[in-house]
Amino acid sequence: MFKFISALFCLFVLTVAVPVYASGDAEKPPQQEWGSNGILGTYDRAALQRGYKVYSQVCASCHSMERASYRNLADLGYSAQEVKAIAAEYTVVDGPDDEGEMFERPALPSDNFVSPFANRQAAMYANNGAFPPDMSLLVKARAGGADYIYALLTGYDEPPHGDELLDGQYWNKYMPGHVLAMAPPIADGMVAYEDGSPETLHQYSMDVSHFLAWVSEPHMEARKRTGLKAFLFLLVFAFVMYGVKKKVWADIH
Repeated sequence: MFKFISALFCLFVLTVAVPVYASGDAEKPPQQEWGSNGILGTYDRAALQRGYKVYSQVCASCHSMERASYRNLADLGYSAQEVKAIAAEYTVVDGPDDEGEMFERPALPSDNFVSPFANRQAAMYANNGAFPPDMSLLVKARAGGADYIYALLTGYDEPPHGDELLDGQYWNKYMPGHVLAMAPPIADGMVAYEDGSPETLHQYSMDVSHFLAWVSEPHMEARKRTGLKAFLFLLVFAFVMYGVKKKVWADIH
């Protein structure tokens, strides 16, 4: 009986497990307190909205998020009209029309997030040969997840004595190899918050990291709820079957 219950617990833990990746020679990102951590963890909607604002005003100028669509923003607490207005700020190429021509139109909530560049070559040309990674699954693809994103945004510093950087290179203690082509993207006071939250590098980095964690796994809360229900059902079922077994074998010695 104990072994069976232990097996059920292990099965439940697997439903909320987080993959681990190698991180090379970079320093290990310090762990942050995320409300989404743990079996019962959930996303902070206010932080997600602030994080989206940081992404849209800072990160979106270089980084795409092509696996997410504007209608997904409704999960952050935006109304249907707000989502429609956000989407309409962007332009997408559609078609062909009746004459066989492509045309431009305002984006709709059903459209995926518009990329800042037409193609990979244009993105590399605008960034000195470096390709800005798509942010749709960035938290899942990096060692440390949201901790890594936060650490990278706050880990810029002067290179150690004796290390020289080329033009367009920057030193970051959390980056594998410590050198990257992205300039420090966020600084204090860059984005205005309407809810009174601190407009600091720390807060911006926490919020956008939390937002990108949601983008990478928008159904995390539903998955955890389903896993918990399944575990509780199997636990009750195990005790019921144990009682049935005791009754069936009660008269057998």
